[in-house]
Amino acid sequence: MSYIIKTEGLCHRYSIGTPFERTAIEDISFEARSGEFIGIIGHTGSGKSTFIQHLNGLLRPTEGKVFYEGTDIWSSKATTRDIRFKVGLVFQYPEYQLFEETVYKDIAFGPQNMKLSDEEVDRRVREAAEFAGIGEELLEKSPFELSGGQKRRVAIAGVIAMRPNVLILDEPGAGLDPRGRESIIENIRRYHRATGATVIMVTHSMEEIASTVERIVVFNRGRIAISGTPKEVFSRGDELAQMGLSVPQVTSIAKRLSELGLPVDTSVYTIEQLKTALLRLKGGGKGA
Repeated sequence: MSYIIKTEGLCHRYSIGTPFERTAIEDISFEARSGEFIGIIGHTGSGKSTFIQHLNGLLRPTEGKVFYEGTDIWSSKATTRDIRFKVGLVFQYPEYQLFEETVYKDIAFGPQNMKLSDEEVDRRVREAAEFAGIGEELLEKSPFELSGGQKRRVAIAGVIAMRPNVLILDEPGAGLDPRGRESIIENIRRYHRATGATVIMVTHSMEEIASTVERIVVFNRGRIAISGTPKEVFSRGDELAQMGLSVPQVTSIAKRLSELGLPVDTSVYTIEQLKTALLRLKGGGKGA
């Protein structure tokens, strides 16, 4: 089996049977392979958040199915409950969900619900705290005494502590300053490298997604409009613009240089790629 999560013909409608009925997502067929790092982008209201809440059973499809390793996640109550430990979802602004007396207890909440031993819970709390960049000195503090970025880390650690095979994050850098945002994203990259878990990240930042993921899925008006590697997706800048999306600044610079007559690859999407392309130009005219 090549996928760990799969949806077929997924559709979700809100307020069915009322004057406010609306379709949030429609006919979504999607697959994520084990160990893959996927980015999801789309303008506000495109269906991204509704979609990811189906992947661990928080929302039930109006139509269509969601499969985890070949099993319909709604096939039984026990299956749905089990999926919520295997597919972890970190909401946008998850720090608003912190409620325990200490950071340690907040991180331990999920593993304790898995009926693990005290020793295993402790091991997972400390491991997750390390992955999320939380120092030992913070574990006995109240989460409400922490900064916004630290609270975000605690919330992420609480999901990581369940060791999900699929980790889904909805705008993990939202509301943080650039340094805090990059630090959080780097911790997620490190977690992905160390565990081999499938990671699905929703973000508005093209720079974050360009430098992090292997595949990008673009949502538009409740459907998947584009799916491919960062190079494939960002090479379709005009289509993205029509959806109200942009390309990374590096890609825009490369396109402008091309328009000015320089033979620069306009599909570059990271600073290193643009640097390499420019050095290649310089090397093409040796002695200059």
